[in-house]
Amino acid sequence: MAAMQNLSSSPLSSSSSDFFSRFNFNVKNPTVSLPRTSAGVCKCVATSQDSKTDYKTAVSRNANMAKLQAGYLFPEIARRRNAHLLKYPDAKVISLGIGDTTEPIPEVITSAMAKRSHALSTLEGYSGYGAEQGEKPVRALISKTFYSDLGIGEEDIFVSDGAKCDITRLQLVFGSNVSMAVQDPSYPAYVDSSVILGQTGLYQKDVEKYGNIEYMRCTPENGFFPDLSKVSRTDIIFFCSPNNPTGSSATREQLTQLVEFAKMNGSIIVYDSAYAMYISDDNPKSIFEIPGAKEVAIETSSFSKYAGFTGVRLGWTVVPKELLFSDGFPVAKDFNRIVSTCFNGASNIAQAGGLACLSPEGLEAMRGVIGFYKENTSIIMDTFNSLGYNVYGGKNAPYVWVNFPGRSSWDVFAEMLEKTHVVTTPGSGFGPGGEGFIRVSAFGHRENVLEACRRFKQLYK
Repeated sequence: MAAMQNLSSSPLSSSSSDFFSRFNFNVKNPTVSLPRTSAGVCKCVATSQDSKTDYKTAVSRNANMAKLQAGYLFPEIARRRNAHLLKYPDAKVISLGIGDTTEPIPEVITSAMAKRSHALSTLEGYSGYGAEQGEKPVRALISKTFYSDLGIGEEDIFVSDGAKCDITRLQLVFGSNVSMAVQDPSYPAYVDSSVILGQTGLYQKDVEKYGNIEYMRCTPENGFFPDLSKVSRTDIIFFCSPNNPTGSSATREQLTQLVEFAKMNGSIIVYDSAYAMYISDDNPKSIFEIPGAKEVAIETSSFSKYAGFTGVRLGWTVVPKELLFSDGFPVAKDFNRIVSTCFNGASNIAQAGGLACLSPEGLEAMRGVIGFYKENTSIIMDTFNSLGYNVYGGKNAPYVWVNFPGRSSWDVFAEMLEKTHVVTTPGSGFGPGGEGFIRVSAFGHRENVLEACRRFKQLYK
């Protein structure tokens, strides 16, 4: 997305003539002498670029892929943004849509990665394949920093290239013969990966849901925590706190209910804590703060939104040794097999950055970056509150969830883009429960956030 921000000042063209016109080739009437030879007639036949071969393989398409609706949410937003840039090539488009960090990675972290990178050019410092589960010092420091006194050891931690990748690897562990529940609204990767694995039925357009998925509705009325008494039993429960997109953070009492619900039903919780460091009150930062969670829960997390690692790629997943399948087999052993089969381990350079992130200086630097984004969040919340809208999230997450009652979220998205040149995210892209809402990301340069808010005030005053 960062690369796309440059398009606002210099839109690309697919025209080859436009491309060559940018270069001053000083060639005047070149004369080239060729030997004369007798030749037949050469016929140039134009071939349509749209022509297609009739040949087809004998391989059937994965029927589950055909169930997916349209494109994945964020590439679709990027497509609409690019179309807007073609329409308004001189507009300064501000992106507060996809949750991509914008501020530089702190130098204490990048210097550690640079040092590891340079060491690879020496015999003493070179390293090739590492452990698929992650380097031992990184796993140990993650355990010490985030799970001290929670009974999570380094052997329970798998270092990866990001939480999103681990979500799909976990789905491979579970297979196609499981049922799943998801918060509604929620991060679309949970549902889409479930569809691809064959866990769901067909998409039901009348209710905008997939069959065989339990959508746990989260609304302002229930504090964005589902009424578990109305939730059917499923094998897997995906739960994100602080939540993307609503920005809500579950309380200790709520997570205790969730763990008890999972234990009563014999379910496994996949707990996404990618925004836990944004929590500023006493709400739990890990599901493992809840008694009994190690017997029913897995936790994924990431450095992406803490240290600006959206492009560096480094995360981790915790699979406690206490978590067992119905036959008593440890879930961690199957996850280890998937990781060893599908993954060669996180980049050693990225892991050097992870170690630096968890040093005292690195933790202080990450808190500074998080504080900056939270200030952006306050600016956005104050803007929409001043305009009279109901605004949620923000306190413990870098997202603001704004209600536009009675309106299509895609229509509001289009209105904002057309009239303010600001990219947001339509709530319905996160599930039917997101209809009527817009998610505004606080990831942005301060001057862009201030300018976007000025435009919002001008449009909705």
